[in-house]
Amino acid sequence: MATEPVAAGDIGWITQAVFGYYPYVALTTLALGSIIRFDREQYTWRSGSSQLLRRKQLFWGSTLFHLGILVIFFGHLVGLLTPIAVFDFIGISHGQKQVLAIVAGGVAGICCMAGALLLLHQRLYDPRIRQTSSFSDIAILIMLTLQLALGLLTIPVSLQHLDGGEMVKFMQWAQGIFSFRPGAAAYVADAHWIFKAHLVLGLTILLVFPFTRLVHMLSAPVWYLNRRGWQLVRTRRDIGPKKHPEPAE
Repeated sequence: MATEPVAAGDIGWITQAVFGYYPYVALTTLALGSIIRFDREQYTWRSGSSQLLRRKQLFWGSTLFHLGILVIFFGHLVGLLTPIAVFDFIGISHGQKQVLAIVAGGVAGICCMAGALLLLHQRLYDPRIRQTSSFSDIAILIMLTLQLALGLLTIPVSLQHLDGGEMVKFMQWAQGIFSFRPGAAAYVADAHWIFKAHLVLGLTILLVFPFTRLVHMLSAPVWYLNRRGWQLVRTRRDIGPKKHPEPAE
């Protein structure tokens, strides 16, 4: 079931700019910014763990957050970018996919939200962790928490469209953006405002991604396979050659 987009002449220039042009700005910045940062500032390519400062709360917050965000990320990736014909071919109806997205996304979203709130609490109210946190650390965590809240708020709206029609619009929009299809913005022109806010904030997170601690998501732990078992340590002190005692006569 493919839905027809709103006629190109019926969407305003703001809708075209936000949902037609802004995605390319965000994705280009994400790609080029990440490459440049990895090339020029590899020592900043890290997550900056605060585990030593508060272990227990960090464990639960980090575990819930990362498990939830992985399910949400790959769920969105597969759900939005898999061609509609693939779901039709394997016999998954749009309504079934909608229910699956609501249930799986809702559970993952609640877990991720709980973890994000724990992490945000320690960033804001633990004096030692607050002192070691940068502005971007706190800002991106707030943005992610707001994005999770918007995602959970879309569930009541989605429950009113269990035929999957609204979901198909977002699939066509996302696939239209990645395939450089003109007029992709028209697919979401008449979407509920909560979905539009969710899309805009999501694109903004992609835009600022290269400038935050989130870049560590792009680093697979394959580096450890070839890592040497020792570490070279240099000192700034001027240490001369070691003098051996002369043998006794």
